[in-house]
Amino acid sequence: MDVEETALLLYVRRRREFKRKKKQWWVHPYLADRCKKGQFVNIYADLRRYPDKFFNYVRMSVRSFDELLTLCENDLLKQDTILRKSISPEEKLFVTLRYLASGCTMRELHYSFRLGQTTLSTIIKEVCAVIWDNLQTCLSLPATANDWMKIADGFEKHANFPHCIGSIDGKHIRLIQPADSGSMYYNYKHFFSLVLMAACDANYNFIYIDVGAYGKSSDSAIFQETELYKKLISNTLNIPEPLQISENNPTLFPYVFIGDEAFGLSTNIMRPYGGNNLSAEKKIFNYRLSRARRYIECTFGILTNK
Repeated sequence: MDVEETALLLYVRRRREFKRKKKQWWVHPYLADRCKKGQFVNIYADLRRYPDKFFNYVRMSVRSFDELLTLCENDLLKQDTILRKSISPEEKLFVTLRYLASGCTMRELHYSFRLGQTTLSTIIKEVCAVIWDNLQTCLSLPATANDWMKIADGFEKHANFPHCIGSIDGKHIRLIQPADSGSMYYNYKHFFSLVLMAACDANYNFIYIDVGAYGKSSDSAIFQETELYKKLISNTLNIPEPLQISENNPTLFPYVFIGDEAFGLSTNIMRPYGGNNLSAEKKIFNYRLSRARRYIECTFGILTNK
């Protein structure tokens, strides 16, 4: 028998021994003490008494946490069995927010919360899906012309840019390269990402989001695939009719979304003038548009800070 056959037989024998090996514990003794020594049991109640510490730990106020828990509790609740008690919705949400707030590893959470790594992974995916299902309906485009007018009034008041009904842009969300994805998620900034396309008002509130586009795609191409763009082209957004922007100028100007040079110019989409050799009037216009467009950059900044 040659060396290769011997090595193959040893490999097969070890695989059989590995498969026959039984688990030493049904629940590891370290994890079995979760209800007495886990981090949730030990610090959750104390953190709630100190709102600043609670916010620092999960990047969310106690009030916001309770509101989010109320929305998601029924979907996260599981039935207790004879063998074990289920993990409470409160603990599931708490550990998920800690994971999202800190970026710590599953192994670190495993030791601090005394939950299995596979269990943690399942919980985080479940909670994120439940949050999305329950909160996506809270974010909706204005339904009436009056609602759009209120947004336009905000931009005119704070940015001195009339007839602006939203600032739009894309944000690259860094991620680990998905398996077998090639260069689809590799962006021009030289890292892998998903794109969050969003629009906001003058109060730093998102009024529309679209997330999930490949990092390699341009903002203009992504925007043209969104529901917002399709409704804009089909004229089903109830955008107000064009009006004059001042009493001294009788010209009727449409209400527009504003973006950077990556977006195409159309009736309801405004972008700055391109090039360097611009007249004084065009430079002033670009400056004024930039003042209004920065609101989406600041909104992304607030989100990133969280």
